Amino acid sequence: MRYFFEISYKGTHYHGWQNQHNALGVQQVVEESLSKVFRQTVEIVASGRTDTGVHCVQQFFHANIHMQFDTVRYLQKLNSILPRDIAILSIAGVQSDAHARYDAFERSYEYKVTRTKNPMLLGLAYHFFKPVDLKLMNQAAALLTGSHDFQCFSKVKTDVNHFICNVKKATWNQNGDLLVFRISANRFLRGMVRAIVGTLLDVGSGKISLNEWRQIIKSKDRKKAGMNVPPEGLYLTNVKYPKKIYLSKHTADHK
Repeated sequence: MRYFFEISYKGTHYHGWQNQHNALGVQQVVEESLSKVFRQTVEIVASGRTDTGVHCVQQFFHANIHMQFDTVRYLQKLNSILPRDIAILSIAGVQSDAHARYDAFERSYEYKVTRTKNPMLLGLAYHFFKPVDLKLMNQAAALLTGSHDFQCFSKVKTDVNHFICNVKKATWNQNGDLLVFRISANRFLRGMVRAIVGTLLDVGSGKISLNEWRQIIKSKDRKKAGMNVPPEGLYLTNVKYPKKIYLSKHTADHK
């Protein structure tokens, strides 16, 4: 039977989500724990990948478990052997053809920027010391909404068929010394959010104008955009699925 597992993790000590030959990814740790608890080889497929050092509030992966089990009991067993920086939040039965990656219709990220040097946010937010115009950054962010070619914000070496993404929302908010960028879209390209944030900070700090921002988006040229901000400020926060893929009521966001 196929199940969706909801997972959260702090990415500081991992080289991203995906299994790698010479480094430890979250996927490896989770697959080993699942295989131990269920006493069978378990391979998983996630809704997407996160890069080295990126955090995750909510991610989903699917796995085929060839046994009947109590989801509440096995949720506790899994969390008891997983490291402290990885947690399984829920387990739900889904249709046999449900796919964690391809059935997701919306994903959301946050990027956190601290305006002051704060040891409590070390590894959890990016310290950007230059003054920024938040209103101008929101004006620029609003131009991201809709379907656009985002090649200018994508890593150059990537195996996608196209660079079109449909951005539902993109906004900046401020809470004291913390700036939080939130963006939701049907899909994201590799490095896309970090490149967007880096370029928006260039807008906010006066390095580039709003008109130059428009031209960067149209250019489809990664060299025109700004730097990739560090990974520690990035969080995958939400993944949404159609309600019909679940076999029973589930607490995750869906429609």
